[in-house]
Order: sequence, then structure tokens, then C-alpha cells
Amino acid sequence: MRKLVVFLILLAILFAVVDRVAVVGVQREIARQIEAKYDLAEPPSVQVKGIPFLTQAISGRYEEIAIGMGPMTREGVKMSKIDATLYGVSAPLSDLLKNAEKTRISAERVTGTIVISRETLSARAPRGIRVEGDGGDTLKVSGNLTVLGRTVPVTADMKLEVVQGGVRLTPASVKIAGGFSVPSPERLITFTVPVKNLPLNLKITSVKSTPQGLAVEGTATDVPLK
Repeated sequence: MRKLVVFLILLAILFAVVDRVAVVGVQREIARQIEAKYDLAEPPSVQVKGIPFLTQAISGRYEEIAIGMGPMTREGVKMSKIDATLYGVSAPLSDLLKNAEKTRISAERVTGTIVISRETLSARAPRGIRVEGDGGDTLKVSGNLTVLGRTVPVTADMKLEVVQGGVRLTPASVKIAGGFSVPSPERLITFTVPVKNLPLNLKITSVKSTPQGLAVEGTATDVPLK
């Protein structure tokens, strides 16, 4: 009986070790394929969720995988990071073992959050305007506008709106210092930040202000990872 207990303990330890070794290998391969497909500057972080891992590996289906990508630039807009979750990932273990290069890895559904810094937003804003943030539902901008040869100090709260191919920032309220009268000041401050051609085929669904700048959320379906 004692020998049986020892055997079962050793078997459990062996299973746990093999499980962890296998998950590291699959995570590395998924990271390599994503890095190559999207020409990333560095490999993304990859974490396969769920324990034990081997039951998922044997079936060739991983229910949830977390992906983290570092800074990248798309359409001239620098993104601080992208955090994504892949659901229903198909990656047959036998194919990975036989020929990882030709194995098709795909995800049924992907959700992700793209962070765009205030510095990047300020670079896209009208000249003389800088973007500030407080983590609320709106972004604040302040600076100076040149109107009819006059320098006009302004501040405004910006509304965030998802538009085709990007995010539009439109002033909800504008305050002009010095008592100057400026016709339609909103048109002088409104600007759009392009957010497209994202990794993992993400399409924007919503946007919100954060202390870092903007958090743009997106989704995608039937996404190939190589």
C-alpha cells in the first residue's frame, strides 16, 4: 500500500512537470508566430489559462490565452501596449510536434485593449494644444490657438467617439481666456486619431479615458495567428 502511495505521488509530480514543460513550449511557439506575423519588435507575452494544460493540448483546443504586446506604431500612431485575450484557440499538439512551421493556429474570438498615451494624442492634436487626462469619461485639452493673428488661451473637455478607422475627440465645452470672441471654437479643436490595421484583426468597439491617455477596446473573430 505504501509503495502504491509513493508511486502515485511520483506519478502526480511527473505529470505536473510534464504539464508545465508542455505549456512553456506551446506558449513559446504561439509567441513566435504572433511576433513573425505582425512584425513585432519583441516577442509578446503569452499565458495559456487553465490547469491541467495537457488535457487542452491533447484536444488541440485552448479555451483562453492571454497575450501582451509592447509598444508599436500603426498608421503613424504610437501605442503604448496591447493586452488581448484569445478564446477557442485551435493548435493541434500532434501538428505542433511534427511541423510547427506549417501548423495553423487560429482563435475563434479575440478581445483586446489598446493604450494610446497622452503624449501621442498631443502629437495628433491641433498645433498649440496639449492633451491632459484625469482618468474620467473625458479628456481635457489646453493651450493656445492663433485666431486672426491673435493668440487665444483655451481649455476644453473632449468627448470621445469611435468613428470608422479611429477615435474622434470633440470639445464638449470650450473656455476662452481674456474675454476673446472666437466663432465656432469647436472646429478649431476637434481632431481624429487613426486606430486601424491593428494586430489580431482587432476592430474598435469602445473607447474611454484613462490616467495614461486612451484605452481603446476592440474585438475580432476567426483570427489566424500565422
